[in-house]
Amino acid sequence: LAEKLLEQVRAMPGVLRLSACGSLRRRRETVADIDLLASAADAKPIMDAFVSLPQAIQVLGHGETKSSINAAMHVDGEKVVLQADLRVVTDEQFPFALAYFTGSKQHNIRMRQRAIERGWSLNEYSLGSEEKLIPCQTEEDIYAALGLDYVEPELREDMGEIEAAEAKKLPALVVKDDIRGVFHNHSKYSDGEATLEEMALAAKKLGLEYFGIGDHSQSLTVARGMPPSVVRKQWAEIDAVNAKLRGIRILKGIESDILEDGSLDYDDELLAGFDYVVGSVHSLFNLPEAEQTERVCRALAHPRLTMLGHATGRLLLKRDGYKIDLDEVLKTAAKHGKMIEINAHPQRLDLDWIHVKRAKAMGIPIVINPDAHSTGELALYRFGVDVARRGWLAKDDVFNTRPLAEVMKELERRK
Repeated sequence: LAEKLLEQVRAMPGVLRLSACGSLRRRRETVADIDLLASAADAKPIMDAFVSLPQAIQVLGHGETKSSINAAMHVDGEKVVLQADLRVVTDEQFPFALAYFTGSKQHNIRMRQRAIERGWSLNEYSLGSEEKLIPCQTEEDIYAALGLDYVEPELREDMGEIEAAEAKKLPALVVKDDIRGVFHNHSKYSDGEATLEEMALAAKKLGLEYFGIGDHSQSLTVARGMPPSVVRKQWAEIDAVNAKLRGIRILKGIESDILEDGSLDYDDELLAGFDYVVGSVHSLFNLPEAEQTERVCRALAHPRLTMLGHATGRLLLKRDGYKIDLDEVLKTAAKHGKMIEINAHPQRLDLDWIHVKRAKAMGIPIVINPDAHSTGELALYRFGVDVARRGWLAKDDVFNTRPLAEVMKELERRK
């Protein structure tokens, strides 16, 4: 919805610069509203056009430099309604307003403190003193004037980024184009909508080198989990499709249920035939925290498990995650050298960014997976990249930024 609004405002005559702000620009998991900021010499025609957009179902405010609407749009068959605010400032003010309205509040306080230490003030309009204003064309100029390297919006949470920017120790954050392939995806063999070949070709179209299948294992009958005979049939089809396709490789994976006792869903002999195994909890969400934690930790100790899927089982705005001690889970993953997934589906974004940052500190490789159930959902991995960036991950911290040959070598080593 925000991208659609940005596209339409960008096309309005007179708009010079435009950006999303607030928690949306910082890529938080959920947002209360959509903040947009534009620069222009004359705000009035832009304000008039904004309240007349086709997405506007209600005008909440129509001012000279700020207007608010309730905006609606159907996304994947679901109606999304959010308040959207547009502010228009002069182009000189734009970088200051962009930094201010991006936040977070705590990050802004730290920035203002640095300005005060230099005898200046920093607000949404300017940086400097009554005697002298510091000209800034961009946000980068503001950070430089305050003795800091530029802090990416995703990091602006007062979680050590100011200190790192001062010491020139901020990571070069992973970007969407660094991702070379994905591992946790579904096909018609379980509860997906497309064939293996259709999914692989869609992955190739996104510029990926490898497409990992991770259909459901036998215990999850509600999602058409595969008995061993179907697994072997899928392997044969993967071999046949791989022999035919060029420029994309299908990897043989499974999303194995983690059973109540922490065991995986097939015997070791069958598990050994996969290139990798994603282990996930899909049942018994109400176990006490100690039991749930022990269950997942036991699975992490299994030599055939490669990566842990959606670590808490949460569905944002719909279902809290099951009770689990994630710090204990991270320690166990580190001890056994296992990877942990950022499930990039927008309803999950699980592992969350706080624990992603902790995982990085513990040397745990992170994998970004879309958990795609259709060809269109493969592109959702970009939301996992947002989480990775919020968790301070660089390219080398993410396993699936590696090329195919390196990935296959490492998966074989782990087996």
